[in-house]
Amino acid sequence: MAFKVTDQHIQDYHTLGFTLFQQMIPASLLTQMRREADKGRHLGRQKKGPQIQRIQPIGHYDLDLKPFVEFAQLPEMIEALQAVLSPHHWYGRKQEDPLAHTGILYEPAQRPYCTVWHRDWRDNLPGLNVEVWQRRIGEVELFNQVNCALYEDTSLWVVPGSHLRPDLPGEVRRFPARPIPGPDYGAATSPESLERIGLEYCRSMPGSFRAHLDPGDFMLYRNSLWHMGNYSPSRKRATIHDFVGSPAYEAWMEAPPMDANPQS
Repeated sequence: MAFKVTDQHIQDYHTLGFTLFQQMIPASLLTQMRREADKGRHLGRQKKGPQIQRIQPIGHYDLDLKPFVEFAQLPEMIEALQAVLSPHHWYGRKQEDPLAHTGILYEPAQRPYCTVWHRDWRDNLPGLNVEVWQRRIGEVELFNQVNCALYEDTSLWVVPGSHLRPDLPGEVRRFPARPIPGPDYGAATSPESLERIGLEYCRSMPGSFRAHLDPGDFMLYRNSLWHMGNYSPSRKRATIHDFVGSPAYEAWMEAPPMDANPQS
């Protein structure tokens, strides 16, 4: 049965900041994408080491890109994106080349670890004009991206609704300083201890929620949400990661607003 977008998808996206298109990838295409993604894991580790978290863009690796092109052109997916966002949104960073920035996210080979809690652009682009970013975080034209799981994926944590507001007092108390610190692993070395510390860090953010994607699920979300990733070698992962483009977002990415006199 072909995927159909519903009113619930639209409501969830605009209130929570994310929505899940379940079983978006047809089973036959999922088989082909897994095959190439598993090659990509091996190639990425050969090139950048066992802890590599992604390959991006996938066009820089010796993969058969045909399954990913088919995925990027799925009519049901394009229709769903445009129903939730607008008719002038497209899959990928560049409309003329939908795989220009496509990545695949993987599990680490050796040691569990987390990213830091963050909001994209504000917390990972030094010198960004945060006042401009804050004024525009709710604009549907900007800050849309996707995770599409080829295997079950529970790595992504978010704070629902945070894309519509400034930080709450509890969030400020949790992370009062920049750069935002990651988990304190101390002298821990065992995978179980590292996983436990990472999980505690995930749960330490007020209102945190763990997304659960089954194979073939497509998660559309706002990168202006508080979000982070938590990874373990015990959980196999291959998840497509990409932007959803629009004319406004393309212009933002080409020339994000920067402070005229950044702090030293």
